[in-house]
Amino acid sequence: MQKICIVIPCYNEAERLPQDDYIYFYEQNENIYFYFVNDGSTDTTKAVLFSLQNQRERIKIIDLERNRGKADAVRTGILEALKWRTFDMIGYFDADLATPLEEVFLLANAMSEDPDYLVSFGSRIKRLGSTIERNPARHYFGRIFSTVASIILKIPVYDTQCGAKLFRPGNIKEIFQAPFLSTWLFDIEIFARFITALGRDEALEKMIEVPLTQWIERGSSKVSWGYLFKIPFELLKIKKKYSL
Repeated sequence: MQKICIVIPCYNEAERLPQDDYIYFYEQNENIYFYFVNDGSTDTTKAVLFSLQNQRERIKIIDLERNRGKADAVRTGILEALKWRTFDMIGYFDADLATPLEEVFLLANAMSEDPDYLVSFGSRIKRLGSTIERNPARHYFGRIFSTVASIILKIPVYDTQCGAKLFRPGNIKEIFQAPFLSTWLFDIEIFARFITALGRDEALEKMIEVPLTQWIERGSSKVSWGYLFKIPFELLKIKKKYSL
């Protein structure tokens, strides 16, 4: 069984963190490891995480003194996981488990089909046999955004922003070493960095997008409506930075 580390970025998640789900999944899967990153939370998230870690050796926590944003929390967690031990795959999920933990096996199995795959990432495609529950307004905005992102990246990706991604550890230190330009659009930067590192054609052959069987929106988004007006400018910065 492959050893998988899941990085969980957390900012003020004390009320939303499904502790029982994490504990159950941990106890049922001895090759699953968690690296929680407390991103300068101002609520009791830190205490909740250390309670969750209690005597569970496959759970690590890093406590950031100030809020750095999701991008840097994920980046820090990935880099720390690489130092922790040797894993077959390392990825990240959202703390509220909108993507259930069981979906990590869907991503892992898809990547295992071809040893050349370096990245597998979830896609929130509503279809027969799946349970995808999203706020309609966010869904339609997301479709417009993903279409624009796909055009900028010049790759046929359906859902860049789904918070469930898995990587082979071989070259992800290079991908995650430098800070990201954007706090919330860093997923696009990850694709851009793979394209820059490998070339677009090779990058396309080494990524696989996997339709999730379940994704259920949990509460309100932490992205403010004001930030939405910054998105076009951040996309342009990313396009320029990586010469897309």
